[in-house]
Amino acid sequence: MRLSSLQYAVRDAFRSLKRNKVMSMASMATVAISLLILGCAWLLVLNTQYLATTMESELEINAYLQLDVPRDKALAMKKQLESLTGVDQVTFVPKEEGLKLLEERFGKDTDLLKALGGNNPLPDMYRLKTKEAPQVPLVAEEVAKIQEIEKVRYGQGMVEKLLALTNWLRSVGIVVIIAVGLAAVFLIATTIRLTVFARRREIGIMKLVGATNWYIRWPFFLEGMFIGLTGALIAVGTLHFFYSELVKNVALTINFLPIMTDKAVLYEVYQYLFIIGTALGAMGSAISLHRFLKV
Repeated sequence: MRLSSLQYAVRDAFRSLKRNKVMSMASMATVAISLLILGCAWLLVLNTQYLATTMESELEINAYLQLDVPRDKALAMKKQLESLTGVDQVTFVPKEEGLKLLEERFGKDTDLLKALGGNNPLPDMYRLKTKEAPQVPLVAEEVAKIQEIEKVRYGQGMVEKLLALTNWLRSVGIVVIIAVGLAAVFLIATTIRLTVFARRREIGIMKLVGATNWYIRWPFFLEGMFIGLTGALIAVGTLHFFYSELVKNVALTINFLPIMTDKAVLYEVYQYLFIIGTALGAMGSAISLHRFLKV
């Protein structure tokens, strides 16, 4: 494309935006609302997955040793546990520390050792974390087979339900993103098509006087990109403001609820919204022009 033609296309695109202010603003508003809905659904899905990942990361296996296992032998078992398939982290919790943790639950002034007559009845324990949450039941089963292990607890029954729930949340999240994304594409494309339809006579006249398809197409193409980019800018600005306020309020009121605050992930979402908005604006104009160029 020659420089003079590009200059004309840019000039005509902005001239057209000024001449058709109402339709242009309606298109921008449609793009902004569509992308805002898509962005909200996206962040909702990301937070759902973040919540699921957080809950899974807290899953652990508590393996209680038999009371008659000597301390040196108990410490030596760490390598054996670390060698099990799927094990990521192994932490030895001596019975003294276990008693201390128990006392903290009852209060600072509690002296359980004295109340028990100086005898600590708790066993030594190993706390294990797996590389992946679904491996918890399998690893627990292997740990239970070790002779020195008296009992294994990992929340049997609840863990399986939790894993099923997190898998369901991830699947639903993907479906929601696809559904909202398709709805946004349809809404934006329809609005831009209405904008082009309102100028069908202008397109027909340009064709009759000898203008080529690309000569006509470029101003509309750039106009669509500008509309999409502006709508995306409005959507991202609004989304960023409200999400930042939401994070602040959650931190102040329900700080136990995990919420995603990773700026890298947020900026990636915003970046994709900019790309989607600009691309849809350009594609909507190009597709809508196709039928009106057949004169």
